[in-house]
Amino acid sequence: MDMIRVGNGPVSVVAVHGIQGTRAAWLRLAGCLGDACTFILPNLQGRGKAARPNGAHGYTLARYAAALREVIEAHVGARPFVLAGWSMGVSVALAYIEACHRDPSTPAPAGLFLLSGSPHLPGVDWFRATDQDTLLTEIAQRERRLGLAEAADHRAVAWTWQNIRSTDQRALLPRIRTPALVVHGHDDDDSPWPHAIALTLGLPDAALAGIAGAGHSVLVQHTAAVAQALRAHLPRLYPSPKDLS
Repeated sequence: MDMIRVGNGPVSVVAVHGIQGTRAAWLRLAGCLGDACTFILPNLQGRGKAARPNGAHGYTLARYAAALREVIEAHVGARPFVLAGWSMGVSVALAYIEACHRDPSTPAPAGLFLLSGSPHLPGVDWFRATDQDTLLTEIAQRERRLGLAEAADHRAVAWTWQNIRSTDQRALLPRIRTPALVVHGHDDDDSPWPHAIALTLGLPDAALAGIAGAGHSVLVQHTAAVAQALRAHLPRLYPSPKDLS
């Protein structure tokens, strides 16, 4: 298991990277919020020192959600936590919530923090290629465009996209009663703004914070604005000590 902790705050935040990223995408935000939060940052399969399944079967949303459960059980246990996701991490977070509904023994988050994601992946503009060679070229180009400090294995990204590109989680949203904060850049070309609206309206208890001038890389290019939004909404997403007694 490839995981680090960043920060010393009382609020545990388990944060999931995007389809091409690694936990490095969260490091700047975790540094800004170290007084309020402790970030638990895993690299899921195909990244860093994590496992590398040799085939598409290892890179489904269900497999990512299962790996996330292992992280949470090992490093959070029965304590409350906020589940955060950026880009594909939003899809993984929603798949994890669905797993919580199926199996009540799965540790459920107290709140959701969802950035630059979509409940309807056929509508996003992450990749356009359908054949493997062209897709791998697109993956390399997008990695450079997003300015990722660390990136997932290209083959893992390709297998993941082939598995998830038809995912539609919109029907799941009304069943998610967990309080949520959706943060999204108004100028996101990869997951356009209407996806943030759909995600927010679909969740029964969600607030939306839009960031003007921000694109898909909102975590690293507009870190201060993202940190401000999360600080403002932490009381909604995480129980106070008196609520735990």
